[in-house]
Amino acid sequence: MNLKRAFRVWQRNATVYKKLYRSSLTLNFFEPMLYLIALGYGLGGFIKEINGISYIEFISPGIIMSSAMFAASYECTYGTYVRMVYQKTFDAIMATPITFNELVLGELLWGATKSLIYGTVIILVISLFGLVKSFYVFFLIPFIFMCGLLFASLSLIATATVPGIDSFNYFYTLILTPLFLFSGIFFPLNDMPEIVIKLSQINPLLHFVNISRGFCYGNISHSLVYDMLVVAFYLILLIPLPFILLKRRYVL
Repeated sequence: MNLKRAFRVWQRNATVYKKLYRSSLTLNFFEPMLYLIALGYGLGGFIKEINGISYIEFISPGIIMSSAMFAASYECTYGTYVRMVYQKTFDAIMATPITFNELVLGELLWGATKSLIYGTVIILVISLFGLVKSFYVFFLIPFIFMCGLLFASLSLIATATVPGIDSFNYFYTLILTPLFLFSGIFFPLNDMPEIVIKLSQINPLLHFVNISRGFCYGNISHSLVYDMLVVAFYLILLIPLPFILLKRRYVL
């Protein structure tokens, strides 16, 4: 696999994005900010503190990671599907020396890059709000990229298996929404039923949220090592699958 050729796929997507980034960034930025302001300040007026911090401080690190998750997911579901099926971009790329695996790698890296863009913007915004309490937040940036890479992989798996573009509704409703709601972003999971607590441990977003909270507030503990190991396990498990499944889908 030639990384330079994979970069050309990334570069192609980045060039298109540069023409649309104003509207795209605004729309994708609006939803997480809505959660942050409406829930952080609105609901936060009724919830005094969680674990010794204000409610908006509690949810803001999780918003960083959920933004990264959704940015990669939108890009590598609808974006990739449109390029592959409707725009025939994949056909055009395959007419060049670029191999299919290099194409998939370029798509993965672009999805992770979109996560990095949106996650970093959210960090800057919550910093302006005075919600970042530690300079360790800068060490969070590689984990935002890893979050994007993980969910880009998961989304490309969905893209490889859905019968049509409308079927992405199932992916978002049955997979991403539960991961989002039960990731510990909006409430601690400690008081949930035991079965929910146990099931939440297989939620990759939960571990990214834990890492984000640790770095945002300087609470670096041994438990973060466990979260990092879980994240590494998911990356090793998921990244190879889009190369296999997308190739099978494209050939068929």
